[in-house]
Order: sequence, then structure tokens, then C-alpha cells
Amino acid sequence: QVQLVESGGDLVQPGGSLSLSCAASGSIFRIYRMGWYRQAPGKQRELVASITNDGTRNYADSVKGRFTISRDNAKNSVYLQMNSLKPEDTAVYYCNSQPILFYWGQGTQVTVSS
Repeated sequence: QVQLVESGGDLVQPGGSLSLSCAASGSIFRIYRMGWYRQAPGKQRELVASITNDGTRNYADSVKGRFTISRDNAKNSVYLQMNSLKPEDTAVYYCNSQPILFYWGQGTQVTVSS
């Protein structure tokens, strides 16, 4: 079973940037499409970005042009670079496959506030 560990969340001012990382155990990781999801208080978890094993990317309209997803299969890791952050980006961010196949990690809190 793949285990996922997210990191990099923080408190940042509107307009700022953050870089999130997700480390996955197990080399089987590299065959899956991976995604970054987020869950804001009182809202359902949503997919914000995904990347196939050969690097094809897709983004939710709400983050398109501001977020960039990437992966390093050699390191069993997936990343999310977030720029021009807005208060509505505040959420706990998680990584998982798409579709979801693995247990959720603990997530990493991103708070965008002045």
C-alpha cells in the first residue's frame, strides 16, 4: 500500500507563493496519475490539479494560471507550486492518485490571510 506524506503548507499573505511536496512510499507510485486535492472548512474535498505519469497536466479553473503541478518519479514525489495565492485558496491540501486509490495522508494546511 502506498503511503502519502504532504508538507510545505504555511500562513502566507494574499499574492504570495508556496510550494507543496508529497512523498509517496513504494515505486509503484510512478505508474499512476497523481493529483493535488484540497478541502476548505465546511466544503467537500476537490481536485485542483493532476498529472499523468508522462507529465500531462490538468487544472481546475479556479487555479489555472496560478498553480503548477509536477512530479519526480525517481523520488516518488509530486509537487504543487502555488503563486498569486488568494484567501479562497485556504484549505488543507492532500495528494492522492486520480482516481483515488490510496489512503489519505494527513494533509498540509495552507492559510492565505493578511
